Amino acid sequence: MSVASKTLRYLGLGVGAIVFLFPFWYMLIGSLQKSPDSGLSSLLPIPGHLTLHNFAQMNGFINVGRSLVNSGIYTAGVLVCTLFFGMLVGYALATLQFRGRGVVFAAALLVQVVPFQLLMIPLYVMVTVSYGLSDSFAGMILPSAISSGAVIIFRQFFVSLPKDLFESARMDGAGEFRILASIAVPLARPALLTVALTTFIGPWNEFLWPFLITKDPDKQPLAVALANFMGTLQPTLTNPYGALLAGGAALAVPVIVLFVIFQRHFVQNDVSAGVKG
Repeated sequence: MSVASKTLRYLGLGVGAIVFLFPFWYMLIGSLQKSPDSGLSSLLPIPGHLTLHNFAQMNGFINVGRSLVNSGIYTAGVLVCTLFFGMLVGYALATLQFRGRGVVFAAALLVQVVPFQLLMIPLYVMVTVSYGLSDSFAGMILPSAISSGAVIIFRQFFVSLPKDLFESARMDGAGEFRILASIAVPLARPALLTVALTTFIGPWNEFLWPFLITKDPDKQPLAVALANFMGTLQPTLTNPYGALLAGGAALAVPVIVLFVIFQRHFVQNDVSAGVKG
């Protein structure tokens, strides 16, 4: 490859990186500004124009630490349930022979086209009236405990594995749960990370369902607490624009940190997925 081609490639990658990172940079710098500034100088971290007052003001009203813990509990609950039930159902659909297996898989595919908003009212009545789970983490978590997308991902992954692996284990006397724990789960690391990443983003940024279920400020996740903060206290804020960006930064930074920590594993899984033999 010539020097000119390399230069153009790196130039294109650099431009793409700048375009991708620009919204995050704008959000971070805007959240630190003392006063709103729409000029080009707002993109520069000028020391005299930066302050943590927006974060302090936001934390004084909604207790960001507690809201982050609530978001973590809600997200972790959904994530654990999704991985556990998705792997169980996906393994059963891929390796076991039972009547109605095709119907179950077709139903999982059909659920993909049904928007959650269509089911929100009956789910709300069921969770709050029938089971009395309003203002609880269980009420937030249970409607999202099983994901048809996770079932499909795990099912497709287990279908791609050699059937001899499972048959040999059965011949040695291993039960299905032993096969799942000892053979299927260790091999399913790429699928596990894929489902974990796609699942984490959903409940962490979810607003509507937790907003309907939780009216107790001590149980509200960060997305709901920030919406209430901006909706009720915006007229009293010294810099509403900076406070809004500060809330967005508080919500986005954990996701970015998680991606940076695990990005090496994602890359390794993508590379290994293309290697055969």
